[in-house]
Amino acid sequence: MRRSALAAVLLASAVLAAVALGSGRAATVSLRSTSLGRVLVAANGHTLYMFTADKTNASGCYGACAGIWPALVASGKPSAGSGIKASLLGTSKRHDGKLQITYGGHPLYFFAQDTKAGQVNGEGINHFGGHWWVVSAAGVAVTRAPVVSPPSYTTPTTTSSGYGRYKP
Repeated sequence: MRRSALAAVLLASAVLAAVALGSGRAATVSLRSTSLGRVLVAANGHTLYMFTADKTNASGCYGACAGIWPALVASGKPSAGSGIKASLLGTSKRHDGKLQITYGGHPLYFFAQDTKAGQVNGEGINHFGGHWWVVSAAGVAVTRAPVVSPPSYTTPTTTSSGYGRYKP
């Protein structure tokens, strides 16, 4: 079963890489509602992520990293879909010369395990030396709400030892 899971991830990665790297067209970035709110997505509806190990406008994800986190690349200037600020869209040159789409200075990536539009399976993963976060329309990381501890309760004290039994 482990081998089939790895094969599925590799196949999904190859498909996303082909979509991300082989489009040869200008990319459109839009917003989509997800379980984390409205976040950036590519034209195919797949969620886009930022990587905290990147430097402004420069990708730090190559090799094995790029196999799991394919870059959103295209030729030409990217276009802003609904809810996107065109002034935050840009590109940066990757080591292979391809143009990676950036938003708010963050290079954008897909996650190979997001196999359907709107999935956010890569949210918060610490992988390849940094964290991966979905991106808001403002160009900042959308992080999950912190886990809130349940309220503390005090146990009421009783003087009865009857444990709820009726005693006449």
